[in-house]
Amino acid sequence: MCGIAMIVGPGAAGQRPLFDGMLAAVAPRGEVQEVLGDDAALLGTARLRIVDRDRAVQPWISGGERWALNFNGEVFNHAELRAQLHAEGRPTRSTSDTEVVLESFLAWGEDALLRMRGEFAFAVTERDTRRVFLARDPAGVKPLYWAHAGGRLHVASEIKALVPLGVAVAEVPPGHCGWADPDTPPALHPYLDLGRLGEGGPVLGDVVEAADALRRTFTEAVRIRVDTDLRVGVVLSGGLDSSLTLIKVRELHPDCVAFTIGVEGSEDLAYARRLTADLGVEHVVIPLRPRELGRREVREAIRVSELTEYGDIINAVVSQRLFAEVHRRGVKVVLTGDGSDELFGGYDMYRRVAQDDVRRLFLHKIRYLSHTELQRVDRTSMGNGVEARVPFLDVAMLDLAMRIPQELKQRDGYEKWIVRHAFADVLPDYIAARHKNPMSHSSGLHERIRLFRPFFPSMYRSFGYACFAPLQRDFSEVLRDHGYDLDAAVAAARPARDLTVAEHARDLAGALRWNLVHLLRRRPAPPPAALAEARQG
Repeated sequence: MCGIAMIVGPGAAGQRPLFDGMLAAVAPRGEVQEVLGDDAALLGTARLRIVDRDRAVQPWISGGERWALNFNGEVFNHAELRAQLHAEGRPTRSTSDTEVVLESFLAWGEDALLRMRGEFAFAVTERDTRRVFLARDPAGVKPLYWAHAGGRLHVASEIKALVPLGVAVAEVPPGHCGWADPDTPPALHPYLDLGRLGEGGPVLGDVVEAADALRRTFTEAVRIRVDTDLRVGVVLSGGLDSSLTLIKVRELHPDCVAFTIGVEGSEDLAYARRLTADLGVEHVVIPLRPRELGRREVREAIRVSELTEYGDIINAVVSQRLFAEVHRRGVKVVLTGDGSDELFGGYDMYRRVAQDDVRRLFLHKIRYLSHTELQRVDRTSMGNGVEARVPFLDVAMLDLAMRIPQELKQRDGYEKWIVRHAFADVLPDYIAARHKNPMSHSSGLHERIRLFRPFFPSMYRSFGYACFAPLQRDFSEVLRDHGYDLDAAVAAARPARDLTVAEHARDLAGALRWNLVHLLRRRPAPPPAALAEARQG
């Protein structure tokens, strides 16, 4: 929903040029820039106006003007929380979730975070002491970074806003919160531990029980994310997860539109077109040919996304084009099917690790989504002024998924079996039976972008993002190279290691070979007359 930029501490007012640069760096995340400043604090937000669009001005100030809130994201159950606040005698001045976040924190403290059902990151500043409370949603859908320099605390929604400081940048991890001061690091701790998801709840080993719980939980996760007066978009790949998301969105918010990007003639477009026609949903197709993607597009994807793994960068190149079209069509809110693979066993790696390591692998993938898939979706969507919501990563879905055993996730030769089974009554047969087939791989886009992988490290470093983390090998590759030994792969990934020169060379050779073969296959055959003439010559 927004981009945050803050400088808190002595002499903050004298840092206005730096602050203006920070705010400019996150400006694409919003429509309007709103600032509150004094001698010791500069607080700014680039706001994308979605809920209570006229009154939810930021930074939001408490009634007594003691507290100021910078907020990114949305708390979907804000109406319910507002009613609870009113019942406790705490009035509100708007119908925005922004105000509810601050008032809930002032009423219930850290416990308010467990009452919020949403995708959020925020900073609450106590204006007289300059203390700042930082918090981030359980899955890390929304980002939040911080750095210290010159005896001041700097906070921002993106790394690029903090690069000019020339110091190390750190994040508020998913599900963490804590207080920070201008001259001391934040004392962050987990209010919800992703490593313990599902603990304390019953294992749902019964198929009927698991399917019923999944239907109810996912439907509710979609319902609260389409509770808006705006038109809602759905990113549709033609696969299981995005198709199910579109089906539920159409059911709960008929004013919707589907967006699909891909190569003409690909399976993805064919499946997406068939589904939208069957549902009677408007369908926007963004045609993309591999040769349209070059070094400029790759560099821009790295600049926008700040991603540290190669595979995610490749996908970000395609996402950039997609969300630019969503923005051009005037759609501010979209839902995506991201996260389902990590929750319900959409990857082959879950079959290959030792049985005793399956749960740990699920938790590892979920814990690092904020650095991979979610970061790609956040940066490429918000970089185009679009808010992407991810119902599969609702906190209730996270807990539920970790209570469903592996044998219900991968069964009868299908990945995500329980999802297919639970929604068999609404999924068309041609979607339910389709195996995972990543769009960029199946259409040649992935192999085209692979040509530029040797340039990824220099591009990444040129933007200064190494102040947060180095570029590194995809964890899936590390796990494969260590024979799917999870402990060995995790150990090898610390510290992070980039590809070697030899590995880059092998990868480039493979990409060149693939592109040359497919180029030759695409060359039209000469007409028969030309063949005869050539033989005679």
